[in-house]
Amino acid sequence: QVQLVESGGGLVQAGASLRLSCAASGRTFTSYAMGWFRQAPGREREFVARISWSGGSTNYADSVKGRFTISRDNAKNTVYLQMNSLKPEDTAVYYCAADPNRGATSTRFSTWHYDAWGQGTQVTVSL
Repeated sequence: QVQLVESGGGLVQAGASLRLSCAASGRTFTSYAMGWFRQAPGREREFVARISWSGGSTNYADSVKGRFTISRDNAKNTVYLQMNSLKPEDTAVYYCAADPNRGATSTRFSTWHYDAWGQGTQVTVSL
């Protein structure tokens, strides 16, 4: 199984940008599509973005479309989430996750599709 470690979270003001990173180790990174999820206090964990194994296909939640960009560097075994124009409602713990169904999809946006998770990184956006 792949092991995942997120980094890059922090406290920023509304309108700022952050880039999250998720470093993978263990199984071959290109065996997986990768996703980002987030969980705010008292809320369910929700899908944010997904990228196929090659990087050729991406999906986004409507709430982040146009502001967030997911990418991956397979040579570095790392997936990124560039977050621009951050809003207070983006405040959450952000998790990266690995999906063994590595291709393009229009349906694999639920937590049970992912079989490995990082520990999470906190993102706090203030007014």
